[in-house]
Amino acid sequence: MTVRHRDRVPPPVWDSALPALLLLHVVGTYPARELPVAAALTAALALPLVWRRRAPLAVFAAVVAAACVQWLADVPLAADVALLVALYTAAAHTGRRGALLAAAVVEAGAVAACLRWARDGAFAAPFVALSAMVVAATVLGVNVRTGRAHLVAVRERAERLALYQEQRALLAVAEERARITREVHDIVTHNLSVMVALTDAALCAQHGSPERATAAMAQVCETGRQALTDMRRSLGVLRADEPEAERHPPPGIAQLGALADQMAAAGLPTGLEVRGGHAHVPATAQLTVYRLVQEALTNALKHTPAGTRATVLVACSAGSVGVEVVDSGPRPALPPAEPSGHGIPGMRERAAAYGGTLAAGPLPGGGWGVRTRLLLDGGGAGVVV
Repeated sequence: MTVRHRDRVPPPVWDSALPALLLLHVVGTYPARELPVAAALTAALALPLVWRRRAPLAVFAAVVAAACVQWLADVPLAADVALLVALYTAAAHTGRRGALLAAAVVEAGAVAACLRWARDGAFAAPFVALSAMVVAATVLGVNVRTGRAHLVAVRERAERLALYQEQRALLAVAEERARITREVHDIVTHNLSVMVALTDAALCAQHGSPERATAAMAQVCETGRQALTDMRRSLGVLRADEPEAERHPPPGIAQLGALADQMAAAGLPTGLEVRGGHAHVPATAQLTVYRLVQEALTNALKHTPAGTRATVLVACSAGSVGVEVVDSGPRPALPPAEPSGHGIPGMRERAAAYGGTLAAGPLPGGGWGVRTRLLLDGGGAGVVV
């Protein structure tokens, strides 16, 4: 990237160039007897421009005062161009009202100069020329100020946009972490609970019924493999272009039958009823239904005695999916507390993502129930079924 030479020169150096040129012009133009007065007035007009960026209004006032002294002394000077530079600077650093006031002051000076120094009484031509220069300096200064303000606004907007994007990225990361945490919790808790129950059953049956023990251990192996597959998918290790990813799509309502069989093999006989077609239900909503049922059945397996039975009802309609999981086992009012975001809190988070509220608690006739309704159309809060 190239850098212009002007960008490497400090602004005070550029601001000193015009006063130096005007002083050289006076020294080379005026005779010796007129030089002291002309040089002094030129210095009074031009030297304040060195500080015009630091104090634009003060410099403008100083240049106007020097011009008044020059007019009273009746000494026409080329250094009057300093008035235009001071006017441009004032317009570029003040509001519109200040720019108009400064322009009016310089215009009054232009009229006075034309009245005193116009040759042969020719007032119109110099007046029009000077007025055009006053207007040009004012408009240029106002445009510079407006452009500078616009640039500042664009920069602030870009900074706000960058901050907004950064916050969105952080929020997306947090949401992804929460999603992975819920998935890992559900996968690990469910599969380990099933594997422990199957292992206990195999140990009990290894002497009296070796065939049942072997079948239970085979189910343990299959559950472990499924857990590994689910873990890899949840952590994003499987790529979409891998054949294995196609063989193991995310579980949904169609896989609830296999889940019920798995729970029955682990010691929790589970009945399943699916009402209505689920082909229209999005894959993410089906995964939510599966995880809700999985978590509810896992809690039943962990917290109820042997002989408990469970029933699962999934009711699909055009705009919602109702989920109900009921078991017959006695339990405390609430399951043992789990870390925030896991267990029942995690189930509530999943349901809330689809506008649903989840109810979980003991039933009047005994047992435990979990109920919710997921809204597929992005509507308001769901109702408990």
